[in-house]
Amino acid sequence: MKKIRKTLYPFLFFLLIFAISWDYSMAAAGKGAQPALLKPTPNQEEAARYIAQYLLQNHYRKVPVNDSLAQQIFNRYLDNLDNNRSYFTAPEVEKLRQEVGVHLDDDFVSGNPARGFAIYNLFLKRAREKMVYMKSSLQTAQFDFSAPETLELERSKTAPWPADQAGLHELWRKELKYQYLSMKYSGEKGKNIRTELLKSFDNRIKIFNQQKPEDAFQAYMLAVTSSFDPHTDYFSPDEFENFQIDMSRSLEGIGAKLQMENEYTVVNEIIPGGPAFKSNRLKKGDKIVGVGQGDKGEIIDVIGWRINDVVKKIRGPKGTVVRLKVLPASQAGKGPARIIRLVRATVDLQEQAAQKKIIYKNGRKIGVIVLPSFYLDFEGERQQKQNYTSTTKDVTRIINELKRENVEGIIVDLRENGGGSLEEAVNVTGLFTGKGPVVQVSNALGGKMVLRDENYPMLYSGPLVVLVNRYSASASEIFAAAIQDYGRGLVVGDRTFGKGTVQSIVTIQRPFSMFMKQSDLGQLKLTIAKFYRISGGSTQHIGVLPDIVLPSLIDPEVVGEDTYTSSLPWTTVSRTPYLPSGTVSREEIASLKKQFASQSARNKLYQSYLADLATLNRIRQRKSVSLQEKSFEAENKALKEIQDRWGDANIETGKKKKTDFILQQAAGVLNDLVALKARPAIPAAVPAARPAVRQVVPVR
Repeated sequence: MKKIRKTLYPFLFFLLIFAISWDYSMAAAGKGAQPALLKPTPNQEEAARYIAQYLLQNHYRKVPVNDSLAQQIFNRYLDNLDNNRSYFTAPEVEKLRQEVGVHLDDDFVSGNPARGFAIYNLFLKRAREKMVYMKSSLQTAQFDFSAPETLELERSKTAPWPADQAGLHELWRKELKYQYLSMKYSGEKGKNIRTELLKSFDNRIKIFNQQKPEDAFQAYMLAVTSSFDPHTDYFSPDEFENFQIDMSRSLEGIGAKLQMENEYTVVNEIIPGGPAFKSNRLKKGDKIVGVGQGDKGEIIDVIGWRINDVVKKIRGPKGTVVRLKVLPASQAGKGPARIIRLVRATVDLQEQAAQKKIIYKNGRKIGVIVLPSFYLDFEGERQQKQNYTSTTKDVTRIINELKRENVEGIIVDLRENGGGSLEEAVNVTGLFTGKGPVVQVSNALGGKMVLRDENYPMLYSGPLVVLVNRYSASASEIFAAAIQDYGRGLVVGDRTFGKGTVQSIVTIQRPFSMFMKQSDLGQLKLTIAKFYRISGGSTQHIGVLPDIVLPSLIDPEVVGEDTYTSSLPWTTVSRTPYLPSGTVSREEIASLKKQFASQSARNKLYQSYLADLATLNRIRQRKSVSLQEKSFEAENKALKEIQDRWGDANIETGKKKKTDFILQQAAGVLNDLVALKARPAIPAAVPAARPAVRQVVPVR
């Protein structure tokens, strides 16, 4: 940690503020005088001190407070503010690194967010300058869309900050050109592109001019907390109110949890039973860039908005329409935005419940249990109500129904299942594996606990497939990993998300406070424990690797724990004693894998799917996008055709009947497993009879 005499701090900070103050004309930022510099409030300074204490004392990861932490906070903060490296220049970044970055560890411990606010003020200054430049250029620009230019996207991974102001302006010019093309091909017909972009830029300037200390504090605290791990976060009192509404899932809206990433509102979770879940179009990782009311209301650009303001736009009375302009995560930020129409509604708890399907594959009847989440009525259970809702009770009922219908195998569909109740994940596992250990939990102090199913004996012992994808996380991964470790069935699909950590919400409290509200400093969500498989490996970071891969359209570079720079690593603990069921051996898995490869090689539809996925991946992996209109249009056409053709792997067969393509492939794997188990066992080879050996007794 840098040791600097306290008497120097005020002087150095004065120099920093002086260095980043601006003197450009009032016209350069639009209308009126410049807003005052943002400064932390006394409550925020106090909250910052408590946040540091909670993180250092209670977080699972024990992070040393030193220069390394200072640089992590600095780098993450600049990456959050300027992810595309289009606001700051390289000399500015280096100056900030030397004058500010090296002190952020000291500021963290002392709870002093002032330097964080100084960086935020510089960001606001440059953001206004950029919007003014974009407006001015748009009004006079004569775009040449035949020139073979490109724009690098996701520049934080591919490009340095511009060397100087001229470099910034050149980048802004290309961004303006890209925004023009994107709007032209976004599907919003009849729009005057220049008029709409000017509205957007004016709106952004207005937002930048209305920033409050809370905005700067939230941005800086995000850099601090996410330096410990990506699931640790600070909620201001207002933000926590929204968080509680999301958790109660009672407010009428679209049924999605949102979060801020850089300047974008990003879908963090799709709530089972809500309008977004039913539409099957909005996905985790999608960026919401515009919101329109009703079928004809103007779609308002919401880039750069506060998350609370975006949420207010999206929420509304039951039965009303909201239109979202979305950049799909599956396209890696490339291509035009899509317009998604949703009808607001309350979350239907029945839609969250486990559901049953019957499908046929090669004449065999196969049962499907669709689990959108692992749910539990905690209050009903606590009060010992007879009919309280639980995943285990519903899955028990469905298994019994499927057994009465004489299914020959069961698929447990955990695609899109983001987790839920750990208790339910353990109990549902027991229905397929029998009583025994399911998952290990390691806490921040190094203690380890084994969670077991002690209440539910094995209810189903037949052929089993667990279907997962990249959105299967947390409790879903615990279930899939246990099935795999017990050798109880096959895990099929994509590699899972890789979230193997446990979070807890704590209220930031003043000690011995009798007269002030405890919640006025906010809440902290922090990681306190980590999951481990009963075989010893973690589900963290790596997730659960399927026995047979069925790739989806989900972009693994955008969705997954390993996409976060601060995610906790994959580690191991000792194996807990358990008795594998031996239902599916490694040799049988290898045989089924080989059989699937052979069958899919002859399946024209599957090969067409793989070809489209390869095209999608090639587009995703390009570091830049073409600004030449013909190339831009061709790439966007290819993206749209793939999305229309497969869209979450639901394809049209026959008279516009939708078929779940991936589920059908999983059913094929289960069918092969059933056939394998139905084959008569080959008796062990009986050794040939050995000729009798006559014993010769010598005569003496």
